[in-house]
Amino acid sequence: MTSAFKVVIPARYGSSRLPGKPLLVIAGKPMVFHVCDRAKEAGAEQIVVATDDRRILEAVNDYGFDSVMTRTTHESGTERLAEVAEIFQWHQDDIIVNLQGDEPLIPAEYILLAAQSLAAQSIAEVATLAAEVMESEEIFNPNAVKVVLDKLNYALYFSRAAIPWDREGFKQKQIDSVKNDAYFRHIGMYAYRVSFLQRYVQWDASALERIEMLEQLRILWEGEKILVAKVAKAPEAGIDTQEDLLRVERRLAR
Repeated sequence: MTSAFKVVIPARYGSSRLPGKPLLVIAGKPMVFHVCDRAKEAGAEQIVVATDDRRILEAVNDYGFDSVMTRTTHESGTERLAEVAEIFQWHQDDIIVNLQGDEPLIPAEYILLAAQSLAAQSIAEVATLAAEVMESEEIFNPNAVKVVLDKLNYALYFSRAAIPWDREGFKQKQIDSVKNDAYFRHIGMYAYRVSFLQRYVQWDASALERIEMLEQLRILWEGEKILVAKVAKAPEAGIDTQEDLLRVERRLAR
């Protein structure tokens, strides 16, 4: 088993709510720099920012990390990762962690865990993270994606719905009595083998993926395994709005 891994950070310039989001300054430096720093703290052997804008590319390169321009036609971040792996001619067995460019508060140990979990087994070529649901209301929040696991911690299904369905508890509307240890919230960070990415880009979007708007369902639809490593709690939310920006600014200032 090897713990060596690479990190790819997709960072698009366009955002309807926060234009130029990756370059917005938080606690003295652009958001994407914070994400690069988290990847470096995790011990990644190579960190690449995949972008569609030369301003981001030049800023990242000046900061001391690799950055490449990728096509604007990708339908998912996974497809963008496959292009980066092709550009750098990475080996089929290499592990790549896909790290979102708008999550400067992601713990470095979570990045490392995703990579190490994938490296420690040979059944799945994809690994991701999940945390036990702490608040019952989260079970019914469609923005909190739930994952159901088998006994070996491989994913059975991901959904925005309340799964598994507690027939008796929900029928009695006893939401506070729900056994939270049966519910896990998916954390959208993935580790992949390059060989998997080469297969993934050949697949069409599945019906389930289109219904739930969850690209990881394409993987299960094709009969592939996804290993899910458990963490103590979900990380703080990333940045989508001006309010998020102020929240993270305060957090990093501390």
